[in-house]
Amino acid sequence: MCYDVKAQLKTQLMRAKRLGDDRAVLEIEEKLAPLTDLPLYHASGFQHPKMFIYPCQTPNLPIVATWGLIPHWVTSTAQQTAIWNKTINARGETLLEKASFREAALNNRCLIYVDGFYEHHHLNKQTYPFYIGLKNEQPMCFAGIFDVWLHPESGKEWVSFAIVTTKGNSLLQRIHNNPRLSGPRMPLILNESEANHWLLPDDEQVLSKKMAHLLNPKPEEEFVYRSVAKLRGAAYAGNIPSISDPVEYPELAFAFL
Repeated sequence: MCYDVKAQLKTQLMRAKRLGDDRAVLEIEEKLAPLTDLPLYHASGFQHPKMFIYPCQTPNLPIVATWGLIPHWVTSTAQQTAIWNKTINARGETLLEKASFREAALNNRCLIYVDGFYEHHHLNKQTYPFYIGLKNEQPMCFAGIFDVWLHPESGKEWVSFAIVTTKGNSLLQRIHNNPRLSGPRMPLILNESEANHWLLPDDEQVLSKKMAHLLNPKPEEEFVYRSVAKLRGAAYAGNIPSISDPVEYPELAFAFL
């Protein structure tokens, strides 16, 4: 799955700075960045942090969105609370089959730029977090979908998103070995060409074909990884820069890899 990410402001604005208008980017940094929870050295989707996404409507300029998609048809805060933790991720294979994601997948696709993500390894009833990044040290670009929900009490518009996931590659198969899951998952990571293609408008038939091509996970050789400090419980140090620094666990020396 993908429940934990690292995302710094410079990473999230990389696409805008490369492809956007300099004055617009400066305005984003000054006016919109304070509305986010960035920098996120570690954030869980269950905390519903506010981040930047690049919507298909403005592919080179980001908007602020909350992680955990709230479908536009949700009618109450109780319904929102009930669904929110279930829409952090969206399985790419069933994207067009789920009521929560179908319309967003067809009409509201987006990109999410992060430094990397975290997954947990299970051993002897203990969990050990790993940080996963790209070997070339470039930001990762996740495929995402978003929706706009009108809060029934305040009347305020909420933009929210889900990360699209796919089958885990060989690295994730070793790290993400949760015995309660049928198989490991990982974010749908896109290269630059795929990212631009993801944002193009499609009908259902074209999108289905696009998904069949994109859902092949990136190979293990493109990634680096390391065990890091605990991300859950009393030992968790919080959203601090050193949270993704390497931490060795002797018990993993022979059990992992």
